[in-house]
This record gives sequence, C-alpha cells and structure tokens, in this order.
Amino acid sequence: MSRGDYSYSDRDNRYRRGSLLMKCLITILILAIIALAALLVYEIRFREYQNPWAQAQAQKESMEAAEAALREESEKNEQSAPDSGVVPLISDEEEDSLETQANRLALQYDYDGAISLLRSQPGYDRNDRFKNLVSTYESTKAGCSAYPIDQITHIFFHTLIWDDAKAFDGDEDEAGYNQVMTTVSEFDSIITQMYNRGYVMVSLHDMASVADDGTLTTKEILLPPGKIPFVLSMDDCSYYHYMDGDGFAQKLIVTDDGKVKNTYIEDDGSVSVGDYDLVPILDTFVQQHPDFSYHGHKGVLALTGYEGVLGYRTDEVYKTREEGRITEYQRAFFEANPDFDFDKEVAEAKAVADAMKAEGWEFASHTWGHINPRQYTIEQVQRDSQRWHDWVVPVVGETDILIFAFGADIGDWQPYTYDNEYYAHYKSMGFNFYCNVDSSVKAWVQVGPDFLRQGRRNLDGYRMYYSPELVSDLYDVDSAWDSNRPTPVPEM
Repeated sequence: MSRGDYSYSDRDNRYRRGSLLMKCLITILILAIIALAALLVYEIRFREYQNPWAQAQAQKESMEAAEAALREESEKNEQSAPDSGVVPLISDEEEDSLETQANRLALQYDYDGAISLLRSQPGYDRNDRFKNLVSTYESTKAGCSAYPIDQITHIFFHTLIWDDAKAFDGDEDEAGYNQVMTTVSEFDSIITQMYNRGYVMVSLHDMASVADDGTLTTKEILLPPGKIPFVLSMDDCSYYHYMDGDGFAQKLIVTDDGKVKNTYIEDDGSVSVGDYDLVPILDTFVQQHPDFSYHGHKGVLALTGYEGVLGYRTDEVYKTREEGRITEYQRAFFEANPDFDFDKEVAEAKAVADAMKAEGWEFASHTWGHINPRQYTIEQVQRDSQRWHDWVVPVVGETDILIFAFGADIGDWQPYTYDNEYYAHYKSMGFNFYCNVDSSVKAWVQVGPDFLRQGRRNLDGYRMYYSPELVSDLYDVDSAWDSNRPTPVPEM
C-alpha cells in the first residue's frame, strides 16, 4: 500500500467515527428530551390521581366524625331539653316488665293506673302492643259498675290459732279461744270460699274521702259484674303475754327478702318463720290471687297498746318499768329477758309496720287499754287516747280509723253529733271512720257529714256454731269448720 492510499483511508475512518459520535449525541439528546417529557407527564398525572382505598378511608373517617358530632349534639339536646321530641327505645325486656306491672294493676281493678302507666312510656303512640293493652283495659273498665257503699260488708277476726291442741287443751283460756278465735284451717277455707264467690277486699278509705276541713264524701268502687267488695279487719294483733305457749304466733317480723312473716316458738324452743297468722297468710293468698284485692289493699289491724303492738313490747311501762303498773305477765317477761332493749324493740316494730303499710295494710286504734268508752268518764277516755297517741302512733303512724273494743260504740243507731262528748273527743283526735260489731245484718253503713260508721261481722267459733246462717252469704260453715274445735262452743 502507498503512503497516499493510507492517508485517504485514515481520513475516511475519522469521518465515520465523527458521524457516529454525532448520531450518539443526538440519540442521547432525544432520549433525554423523552425522559424529561415522560417525567413531566408522570408528575402531572400523579398529582391528579387519587388512591381509591385512601379515598374510601377518608370518606369513612369523615362520616364517623360527623356521626360523633351528631351524637354529641343529640346528647346535649336531651340534657338541656328532655321533652324535645327525642324518643328513646324500650327494650323487649322493659316492655315485658311494664306489661306485667300493668296487668297486675288491672287485675286489681286499677284500670286507670294500668292505662296511665303504659301511656306514660316513651314512644307509646307507636307501640301497638301497649295500645292494644290499653284498649283492653278501657273496655273492661267500661263494663264495671259502682257498688253501693251502704251495702259493703265488713268481717273481722282475732289472732288465728295455729296449733289447735295447745289452744284447746282444757285450761282456763280454752273457752275464750273457742268463742272468739278462728283456726288457721278455718281461715284458709273462709277466704278461699269468699274468693270463689267473687268477694274483693277494699279499704275503708276506698269508701269515702275526707277533706281538710274534716267533711266526708263517699267514693265510687268500680268492679266488674259478679264482684262483691268487703272490708276485713283483725283485732288485737299484739300477741299478748297470756297467749304464750297456747299455739299462737310469737310476733311479726320482716325477713331478709323484705316479706312480713311470723315467728313461732316450737316445743323444743327453736324459732320457726312462716305463715302462722292472718297477715302473712293473706299476703301469700293475694300474691297467688291478686284479684282478691282492690287496688292492692289488704285489711286493717285494730291495735291496743298496753302490751305493745305486733308482738313487740313497745308500751311506756316496758321503758320505765314503773313498779305500780307492771303486771305479773310483764314482770315474768323482764325476768326472762334481762337484756331487753326498748329502743331496739321499737325500731323493729316500726320496721314491720312500715313494711306492712307498703303492702297495703292499714292500722286502727282499738283504744290503748281495750276499753268500752261509755263505761269510762270522758277524762279517762282522753287519757287512754293520749297513751295510744304517745306510744302506738310513733310505731304505726297516724290513723283516722277507730275500731271499738268489745264491739261497743259511743252512740246508738242515730248519727253522731257534737253533743256527744265522746264523739267530739274522738273527732278532735282525728278519727273519721268508726266501726262497731253488728252481725245481725249483712251490711250496716252510716255516712254522716264528717264520719262513716260501719258494723262488723265476727267470723269466729261462736258465730259459726250458733248462727251459721248469718254468714251463709260469705261461706259454707260446714266446709270451713275445724273438727278439732271442741263442742259445744261455750255461750257468752
């Protein structure tokens, strides 16, 4: 190869290398421009793009925040304006409970109470269940009629005999027990028969109301067809000392579950708790048969005070132990109970009385000393009344019912007037209802401008043995008679 040939070839190679380099630079430049453009497009699109999950999450958080704010505002509104129209829901359990309460009220003839209970519930206008119940109560009430007040009978008992063998044991007290007491088995039969015949217990205060000025107005007792109202009372629920060991309950107590029961001392000295007398027996019966009670009312206990009340020794003499007033029975009591605590006794008795009143029982004065007022001077009667007020009222509370001892009265059949000093006295003590004993008629009621009088019918051994026909409207004596009762029943 010549030198000239070599020179030409070298220039050609340099030209080709330069051209290739230029093409590479151009290519790199183009790629850079494309990369920059792509980067620009990506940036623009990334900013405009929203992650769907993130968007949903943001929406959820926004809604939760709004709901929380709404709840907070609602709570503030409910607190500041409880009648603002916000209607809370009632659970099924609450509805069941309210229906049970309303049905019991209606069973005891308190239709207005049942209707008011349901109508007062939130959301009543949208509650078909409650509206149907109210419609039923209204329909039943529409079928009721007012029973004539002057045709309402009144029955009474003394402390019931639990153990016949101990009461009828031939001692000096047997005759009195046989005459004026009723056994538990007889009482069970009597109230069951009366219930089956449609009788319903009412209160004296269901018969009439008393205004602040002392005037009296009769009320309506609405009952369905076939129902017959009656008043029940129990005399001398004090469990007197002389009755110890004769088959009677010891006293009334309040159990741990709030029920009023009796204690009874067994032969071995142990104490049993149960339905040993009229009060808990009737409570249990009404629990099983609520329609035996009008508006939940039970009976009225006529109490003396000279040996305390309800089986508790709450009279003054048990506190002072005044030698000139202590009886042999009371002396024996103190000897048997050297640690007797008067204040504790009163507190326990008051707890029983309060529990009884909460269950529909009422209390009446039977006079402090179990007296026939007209056999005493007005000054002696006033002293007796003051003792009842001082030593019985603090335990059982105020009452406007006076049930005379011995079936007595302070007047004849004519209406009381203030010319009668005994009436003037008792009225001044706050008594408005007065009850004697008259078993010759089914009902005796006298309504004056400021008093109501009612005759009572004794359902005891004497009445059942000598005049069973006088109680035939209430029950069948042959079915109720306790075969353990000695005959003949002693005459009075």
